[in-house]
Amino acid sequence: MGSVWMCHFFLLLSILDTSFIATMANNATDSYWLIRIKSELVDPSGALGNWSPTTHVCNWNGITCAVDQEYVLGLNLSGSGISGSISVEFRHLSSIQTLDLSSNSLSGSIPPELGQLQNLRILQLYSNDLSGNIPAEIGNMRKLQILRIGDNMLTGEIPPSIANMSELTVLAIGYCHLNGSIPVGIGKLKHLISLDLEMNRLSGPIPEEIQGCEELQNFAASNNMLEGDIPFSMGSLKSLKILNLANNSLSGSIPPALSHLSNLTYLNLLGNKLHGEIPSVLNSLIQLQKLDLSKNNLSGSIPLLNVELQSLETLVLSDNALTGSIPSNFCLRGSKLQQLFLARNMLSGKFPLELLNCPSIQQLDLSDNSFEGELPASLDKLNNLTDLVLNNNSFVGPLPPEIGNISSLEGIFLFGNFLTGKIPMEIGRLQRLSTIYFYDNRMSGLIPREITNCTSLEEIDFFGNHFTGPIPETIGKLKKLVVLHLRQNDLSGPIPPSMGYCKNLQILALADNMLSGSIPSTFSYLSELTKITLYNNSFEGPLPHSLSSLKSLKIINFSHNKFNGSFFPLTGSNSLTILDLTNNSFSGPIPSTLANSRNLSRLRLGQNYLTGSIPSEFDQLTELNFLDLSFNNLTGEMPPQLSNSKKIEHILMSNNRLSGKLPVWLGSLQELGELDLSYNNFSGRVPSELGNCSKLLKLSLHHNNLSGEIPLELGNLTALNVFNLQRNRFSGPIPPTIQQCTKLYELRLSENFLTGTIPVELGGLAELQVILDLSKNLFTGEIPPSLGNLVKLERLNLSFNQLEGKVPPSLGKLTSLHVLNLSNNHLEGQIPPTFSGFPLSSFLNNHGLCGPPLRSCSESTAQGKMQLSNTQVAAIIVAIVFTSTVICLVMLYIMLRIWCNWRKVSISSAEGGIVAHKARNGEYWNMNSFGLIPSPDKQNSAATSFYNLKMETMENAHM
Repeated sequence: MGSVWMCHFFLLLSILDTSFIATMANNATDSYWLIRIKSELVDPSGALGNWSPTTHVCNWNGITCAVDQEYVLGLNLSGSGISGSISVEFRHLSSIQTLDLSSNSLSGSIPPELGQLQNLRILQLYSNDLSGNIPAEIGNMRKLQILRIGDNMLTGEIPPSIANMSELTVLAIGYCHLNGSIPVGIGKLKHLISLDLEMNRLSGPIPEEIQGCEELQNFAASNNMLEGDIPFSMGSLKSLKILNLANNSLSGSIPPALSHLSNLTYLNLLGNKLHGEIPSVLNSLIQLQKLDLSKNNLSGSIPLLNVELQSLETLVLSDNALTGSIPSNFCLRGSKLQQLFLARNMLSGKFPLELLNCPSIQQLDLSDNSFEGELPASLDKLNNLTDLVLNNNSFVGPLPPEIGNISSLEGIFLFGNFLTGKIPMEIGRLQRLSTIYFYDNRMSGLIPREITNCTSLEEIDFFGNHFTGPIPETIGKLKKLVVLHLRQNDLSGPIPPSMGYCKNLQILALADNMLSGSIPSTFSYLSELTKITLYNNSFEGPLPHSLSSLKSLKIINFSHNKFNGSFFPLTGSNSLTILDLTNNSFSGPIPSTLANSRNLSRLRLGQNYLTGSIPSEFDQLTELNFLDLSFNNLTGEMPPQLSNSKKIEHILMSNNRLSGKLPVWLGSLQELGELDLSYNNFSGRVPSELGNCSKLLKLSLHHNNLSGEIPLELGNLTALNVFNLQRNRFSGPIPPTIQQCTKLYELRLSENFLTGTIPVELGGLAELQVILDLSKNLFTGEIPPSLGNLVKLERLNLSFNQLEGKVPPSLGKLTSLHVLNLSNNHLEGQIPPTFSGFPLSSFLNNHGLCGPPLRSCSESTAQGKMQLSNTQVAAIIVAIVFTSTVICLVMLYIMLRIWCNWRKVSISSAEGGIVAHKARNGEYWNMNSFGLIPSPDKQNSAATSFYNLKMETMENAHM
């Protein structure tokens, strides 16, 4: 008996000893593996500092043990700042029920070995840097209730094995990069309460089987690529409180079955492709607090009534195609509605007075609709309103003074309407007002001084109205003002000095007004100012030197004013990106300190009186995109340092006194789109490297002293639209490569010494439209018929050359031509009939041309024949004159002989020695003369006859 007792005693002792050893072994085993796990982690914060064999494992940080301290049941290192990878040694913690490593910097993949933790209830690995796929072995954890592994960089598909975790209540795998579809087996998770799939790349439809998740309360699958219809079966999820399917590609109509979700408090379907009308049965969702159906293609009228949706606080229906207006019984007093957003629909009618029955509304957005009429004076019934957003409608009339009674107003957005009248002075009561946007209306009158009582104002935008008078002198009271935009009004007078006390001001836009005076020195206090635009005013005088203290300035536009002196004070900021001082009276050199703004992208200094050379320090402006120095008095050469501005697209330096050769480095500016160096003193050849600027659209080198031939390489400028080399000293032919510039619509090569024929290749420039000007050169040969292909051409000038031949009939196809000049050449033949409407000056000094507007070609032929007859007539006249002259000379000779003989007879008679013989007819002949001596009775008659004979002889002698 005693031996039996002793046997039982030793047996019991053996069992107790074995149990004790086993317990000690368990603790020793867990601590061992935890030490191994620690070795794979990086612990900069010392969260694992007491994980040591010298300390009992149950006292280690983050460890939870069983009551009897026999087993490690939990490990929580959430937010401990650890990094490294998740160790495969976790598989040895067989008793662990909770593992939380969330909100750390763990990387690598989720080890499949975690699937061996059969007792695990909670696994939280969210907000780390984990990558790779979700291991299929995770489905082996049959007791798992909470799985949160979202906000990582996990990829791949959701493993179907998740359906094996039948105890799962929370599945959160959002904010990853998962793809594929939602597993059909999801419906097997009968106890699932929360399903978070948002912000992944999931596609395909929502499975009908989701109706099996009978206890589901939260379903979030927003920001994926889900498609297809919203399944009707979702209407059976009676416990559902939150349904978020926003920003997917779901289509079809909104299923009326959703009205069965009586516990629903949040429904978000925004950003899908839903169409059709909004089901009126949604009014039965009496627990609904937020409803967002925006950014879909919904149509029809608004059927939702706040009368029935009594818990509704937010209703968002923006960005649809809804029509009509607000239902007449939309709202009753006692409503909880706080946000109503109906923007960007096709709603119409007058301002919906039904909304005035919703005094709880805080934010009202009716923008971008077709509402019209005046704003009601009773608008102040919305006495809780913080934001009134009515922009881009067709509201007219004045702003009601009663708006000053809505003391809760923080933002008024009325831009883009047709409001008129003055700003009511009552607006000065709105002490909470921070934003007021009235731009793009027709408001007028003075800006009321009372507006400066709204000391909470941060943004004022009155752009594009008709406000007159001065800027309120008390503007400096608005200490919180960040944006002041008064551009494009009719404001006058100076800038109030008090504006300098708006020390938070960042954007000041006063352009396009009639403001005058100088810039107040108090502007030096505007240390936060980043953008100031004063262009198109009448500001004058030098800039205050104190402006150089504005170190935050990024954008300055003072163009089109009357400022003078140096603009050095504007170069104090090293943050400048845009500086535009065009069309002022600034003088002196360009400050080299401007180069300290390394991010300067746009520099426009044109139309001033700047002198000196371009600063070599510009080599620091590597971000420069637009450089305009035109219409100044700059001298010297183009500095080679500009070649560092590889991003530059526009170089405008016309109308200066720049000289030297065109630099070769211009060809390295691959982004160059516009180069205008006209009206300078550049000389030498055009560098062939310029042909490398393949993006060049405009090349203007006219009115310089450039010489040599036009480089063949310029034909590589295939994007060129404008090519102007006129009034230089270019010689040689037009390069045939110009045919490659097929996008040219303006070509000017006039007033040079170009020779050769006009290339037929010019006819291939089908886009030439503005002008083709080759005048005042030395071109020879005929006009190529191919020019008739330039059917878009409006102006053609080939005058003052040595062209010959006929005007090609093909030019008659140039029906768009309204200016033509072919004068001062050697052209001939008929002018094409389509040119008959051009003035005579178009064809002058081409002696062979005929046809309207010149003389007809038939008259020209007849005139040619007439000229031949006149030649003959002239010859005959010459012959007649010659013959007459000979006859006269002969007659003169005869008369002289007669006279001489008569003299001899007279002398003889005087001496008495006259011998006479009687003739047969009774007359007597003088023997010493050929004259006839009449008988005495015939003396008178004979005398008359002699006189007549003498007179006739004299007349013949004078012929």
